[in-house]
Amino acid sequence: MKLLERIDRSTFLSKLLDRLSDIIAKRRGLPVIAGIGFVILALIVQIIDVFVGSQFLELIGVLALHIGILTALIGLSLATPIGR
Repeated sequence: MKLLERIDRSTFLSKLLDRLSDIIAKRRGLPVIAGIGFVILALIVQIIDVFVGSQFLELIGVLALHIGILTALIGLSLATPIGR
């Protein structure tokens, strides 16, 4: 419980969240575009992995896909409440 209280009182995190919300409010579509970019990167990496058969490329492809989907979904969910 103490850790959560420390996080709540953190001025660094507060300032970081303020800056991040300002950036997203001005560029509401940026997280969605970044998410689409990650998904396209994952597609390319996974296509290359089919021909090469590398476990490292498979890991990078899966991570990029999931990061892209999460980034796009978070961007879509934040686009409406942050600003119009």
